[in-house]
Amino acid sequence: MNKHNKVLLVDGMALLFRGFFATSYTGNFMINSKGMPTNAIFGFLNYFVNAIEMFKPNYVICCWDMGSKTFRNEMYPEYKGNRGEPPVELIPQFDLIKEVVEAFDVPNIGIAGYEADDCIGTLANHYHQENEVIIVTGDQDMLQLVKDNIHVAIMRKGQGNYEVFSNDTFFEQKGFLPHQVVELKALMGDSSDNYPGVKGIGEKTALKLIEAYGTTERILENIDVLSKGVKKKIEENIDMLHLSKDLARIHCTTPVECSLTKAYWQMNNDKVATKLKDLEFKNITRWLDKVTI
Repeated sequence: MNKHNKVLLVDGMALLFRGFFATSYTGNFMINSKGMPTNAIFGFLNYFVNAIEMFKPNYVICCWDMGSKTFRNEMYPEYKGNRGEPPVELIPQFDLIKEVVEAFDVPNIGIAGYEADDCIGTLANHYHQENEVIIVTGDQDMLQLVKDNIHVAIMRKGQGNYEVFSNDTFFEQKGFLPHQVVELKALMGDSSDNYPGVKGIGEKTALKLIEAYGTTERILENIDVLSKGVKKKIEENIDMLHLSKDLARIHCTTPVECSLTKAYWQMNNDKVATKLKDLEFKNITRWLDKVTI
């Protein structure tokens, strides 16, 4: 991964939510003297600093969801409709974490009406011509972005534990190609995002169909040779097949941009230390020492 400058694109929400739930299950919200919970920020910092220490980027950008409604809700109102409100202790940390990221002189990027995935996809496609791009996330949907010079590092259990997907090894790891992530989700849907795909087709059948035909278009061209049961399911859910594919596809032409000069990784220790002391974190050198250039 050394032939170009490295750009680290961080899925902010993935790190923040993971940081929150890693501590909150014990009831430890780390409430400071101002009555502000800081556990999600603490967890975020652990993951964020670890990613910088591990991937040693030249540039760092953090992308965020901006509100819960996006263009996907207009296409399908039930999209993500199964998700409850975020925990009350997490809500005040949404704005605070952006201030912390700013203290690191890392741009916060997000655009109303789109998800962080769409911003990450757009920026990754923009930068990968001349740079090595590493996306840090917990979201398997991002695997569709893998191509030459775009790697996706999926966070696994435990800190510093990533499964890194690259174009040349992806098929060995998954058994299908990056662009086929969208094809699979068109067929099997996504329960966490609350869209059904083709009712009655699960992962096993979806994988078989994609292995045989490659894309949903090819499957439809060959629908008459499919088993009666599968053919019937697809014909009865054809609109949802197309809609699910649109919902699954990361939109890589969002009106978002960020000049890499603004994202150059050059941390000002004093600035970061002041912000973290303000939040009443102790032992902040444990983070600063790891990523000071």
